[in-house]
Amino acid sequence: MRVRIHAGRAAGEVCVPPSKSIAHRMLICAGLAHGVSVIRHAGDCEDILATLDCLSLLGADCRREGDTVTVRGGLLRTAPTEALPCRESGSTLRFLIPLALTADFPVVFTGYGRLPERPQTVYEEICAEQGLTWARKGQTVCVRGPLHGGDFRVAGNISSQFITGLLFALPTRHEPSRITLLPPVESRSYIDLTLDVLKKFGIRAEWETETSLAVPCGQRFTPCDCEAEGDWSAGAFWEALGRMGDNRVRVPNLNPHARQGDRICTAYLDALRKGPATLSLADCPDLGPMLFAYAAAMHGGTFTEVGRLRIKESDRIGAMREELAKCGAELADLGDTVTVKGGRLHAPKAPFDGHGDHRIVMALAVLATRTGGEIEGAEVVRKSYPAFWEDLGALGIRMEIL
Repeated sequence: MRVRIHAGRAAGEVCVPPSKSIAHRMLICAGLAHGVSVIRHAGDCEDILATLDCLSLLGADCRREGDTVTVRGGLLRTAPTEALPCRESGSTLRFLIPLALTADFPVVFTGYGRLPERPQTVYEEICAEQGLTWARKGQTVCVRGPLHGGDFRVAGNISSQFITGLLFALPTRHEPSRITLLPPVESRSYIDLTLDVLKKFGIRAEWETETSLAVPCGQRFTPCDCEAEGDWSAGAFWEALGRMGDNRVRVPNLNPHARQGDRICTAYLDALRKGPATLSLADCPDLGPMLFAYAAAMHGGTFTEVGRLRIKESDRIGAMREELAKCGAELADLGDTVTVKGGRLHAPKAPFDGHGDHRIVMALAVLATRTGGEIEGAEVVRKSYPAFWEDLGALGIRMEIL
């Protein structure tokens, strides 16, 4: 799918979809709970649908009515009859592998796109240490437990998703556990988000030091009626658009006190609006593409601790360097640091390429409201924000689906 965007002024109000980070966590906890949970504003993006499909195959009864999902828990009482289709959702795969490892029967996961290439070393090493089954081939991985509690040492700068996955699985084990994060610890806000959702479902786990988590054993998940708040990761694109030129964009359903790490986007955008600020992406890697695009449209900027952007749905540093160059902006890749030069942009000399990455496409769409241009692969926004193009048009930006 190709979209042509015309440069223009944006004005109006947008309600963003629910936080998929929160919805993933709530749905999985609901699947683990003994009883019926109700998750309101669960969303309908591809990543959430992948989690729902997998939970159903694992034994949960998931029923959707509008934007509300009712879940009767009961995971892993029997072996799944088919492979769990994670689609391209890293959260789905990494959150569910430890749960599958609590069972003494094989569970197979599948995925596509870059998902099979993304690192799973943390789980592979745990399986080797405990003598559990780990078999990875092509687009599938097969695991078999049972996982035992104990002491786990995990690199803190690969992905917080591994920590969250362990926090889902370890509370029900027969042995208490401790998770030690090896510095540097990045994306701590996502771990705190997990702890907050676990608490809603009756599970105790807490920081005992700055780098270690204590997880008591023998716990039971209890049902919960809860709601996923608006997604700051999605809202960041509108916050950026609203700070370009004389645009006026309001996002009323973003909680300014949310635990979501990407809430920092407003402070970062304000800093870049004033001048070429230096900003760390250690706790908010998903903001990278949008911040690079915004810096190019403004005064430039320097971004540190960006290494994890290379192992997302695309190499987001390489992708943004290539695409920004098409409209006259320069991104310099300095390893764990990126610099973007702001200045005069021009219409792209060739269509933008979305690189199969929803966040790249949305960042380029915001930039194209300044430069104009076409974006190839525009359909990938459905991974996290199916209504993105509709919402952009509602703000007065003229565009055509080609």
